[in-house]
Amino acid sequence: MPWSSNGTFLVSVTLGGVTHGAIYKPHRGERPLWDFPDGLFLREVAAYELSAALGWDAIPETVLREDAPLGVGSLQWFVDADFEQHYFTLVDDPRWHDDLRRLAVFDLIANNADRKSGHCLAAGDRIWGIDNGLCFHIQPKLRTVIWDFGGEPIPDRLRGDAERISRTPPAALAALLNDSEIEVLAARAAAVARLATFPNPDPDMRPYPWPLV
Repeated sequence: MPWSSNGTFLVSVTLGGVTHGAIYKPHRGERPLWDFPDGLFLREVAAYELSAALGWDAIPETVLREDAPLGVGSLQWFVDADFEQHYFTLVDDPRWHDDLRRLAVFDLIANNADRKSGHCLAAGDRIWGIDNGLCFHIQPKLRTVIWDFGGEPIPDRLRGDAERISRTPPAALAALLNDSEIEVLAARAAAVARLATFPNPDPDMRPYPWPLV
């Protein structure tokens, strides 16, 4: 995949005679980061597991694969989206607002440090969030383009799901994140459950990713 900062490949997966595209991110293709531990591919899988446990289907199905051409990595279902669209075009259409609000809450819980505009894909009747490797840090690192809902009420259903996850984080995360990351994730979910409204950008933090798209 062009313009990716790490090794990212469009591949084909086949099962029972059915073939579909997938995004393969091998561990060996990752560039070291000073502020995130090694193994971003594990966080890609963890993001899917969190989304599935919340019942939101905000992240395409993502699995861990060891028997892949370049070694262990994450494999994510390829979203055949309209790639001319991105957050800054989608937010102009009110029919996407519920999905974008849900993704904004997901990023609060996951502590997403890199929600660029191009990481919001419209396919069919749904918005999907991709490129979730920079999530789950124990320090506050939220950097996102989704700030348009600041000050609006967070839907009760989303807050209820966050509260449930705060009490019982997904068991699958134990193989993907360390104990401290899971503990802080649960604390963030509890904090989101108590929020009445979407937050606004904190002027004392770096609230936007770079580049934005």
